[in-house]
Amino acid sequence: METDETTATGTGGSRSYIPAIALTVSLFFLWGVANNLNDILIAQFKKAFVLSDFGTSFVQQVFYLGYFLLAIPASLLMRARGYKAAIVTGLLLYGVGALLFYPAALASQYLLFLLALFVIASGLAFLETAANPLMTELGEPSGAARRINWAQAANPLGAITGILIGRNFILSGIQHDEASLAALNEAQRLDYYRMEVLAVQTPYLILGAIVLAFAVAAMLIRFPAGAIHHADDKGDARFAELLGKPRLLFATLAQFFYVGAQVGLWSYTIRYAQANVPGMGERAAADMLFVSLLLFAVGRFVGTSLMNWISPALMLAVFAAASMALALVAGTIGGELGLYALVAASLFMSIQFPTIFALGVEGLGPLRKFGASLIVMAIIGGAALTAVMGRVSDLAGITAAMLVPALSFGVILAFALIARRPVAQTV
Repeated sequence: METDETTATGTGGSRSYIPAIALTVSLFFLWGVANNLNDILIAQFKKAFVLSDFGTSFVQQVFYLGYFLLAIPASLLMRARGYKAAIVTGLLLYGVGALLFYPAALASQYLLFLLALFVIASGLAFLETAANPLMTELGEPSGAARRINWAQAANPLGAITGILIGRNFILSGIQHDEASLAALNEAQRLDYYRMEVLAVQTPYLILGAIVLAFAVAAMLIRFPAGAIHHADDKGDARFAELLGKPRLLFATLAQFFYVGAQVGLWSYTIRYAQANVPGMGERAAADMLFVSLLLFAVGRFVGTSLMNWISPALMLAVFAAASMALALVAGTIGGELGLYALVAASLFMSIQFPTIFALGVEGLGPLRKFGASLIVMAIIGGAALTAVMGRVSDLAGITAAMLVPALSFGVILAFALIARRPVAQTV
């Protein structure tokens, strides 16, 4: 089979693929935008469709279900056709999903928005399944955790951009309590709900156009072929070998809890801020989420730099312990102190996803691409734990819901301590 992709493992080869690497790093930015626009959508749909906290959690449930269902197909496509095919497919799905916000807004149907989010997430499953292992393979194995952390530094920048777009172009700042809504006549209430639904349309149309332009660029760029099957690749049967890799399985579990904790914390930051600080409006609450993401970006750069002197596993243990302590404060004390602790937790969440990923695939050799898809499937934690937090919030309050991520960080801490042990190499 002819292809324009050739192997690029090692520093010499990677220099031949600077356009591909630049585009791949931009993918981390693009899915950061999509992921954190969801946090704005949760607040927006809660008032536009009059939803409970559990009802709003379907935004994340559907979104991360797309990751879960498409991770293995993405891995199989990547094995058969290479990085380029997976990246182009992911960008096309992402762009089409964003454009689906137009008919969803016209119909003013929550279910149609959920369908659009599922399509976007399906595209992101392809992008993440390809981009993460690509960054770990471009260079020496000992530097994989640092490389993927540096590449993922673009992710919080995208997340910040998503929050700024949502805060300034989606959230109207207009909120009605039950009394003021009751004072409106039916036509006025419908106009209000309609205005809030239509607010999401334009930002997603622009985003869709940009993503599709990236898809065209990806079609024209040469990519390394590290994910195309090798002569010793036994095909799908090698998936069974993953069951004998305890480090990978524990990493998958840790990633499940990490993504659930991150998505849950950020999804409900606006809700938590408004519930714990009387009189705080939705835009001021969105500013607290913005600060969270700034701290996340700072933590990513600082944490990755420190990995030059501190082992990734030890860094992960320290950051997971700090996140757990801060989430416990947010879940038990509440008020302004709880909000500050919740915001500060993002500083220590920063390195956890890429470090868990890199430690999980360490030593897998030709099984790396299969292991990558398994860890990407663990992103379903974003759906599961956000739903759990929404249910806890409806039953016991949004403050108590923060105990769910606190427990999750405990699992990550346990993985980090285990991951400090050397792992056998797979051949």
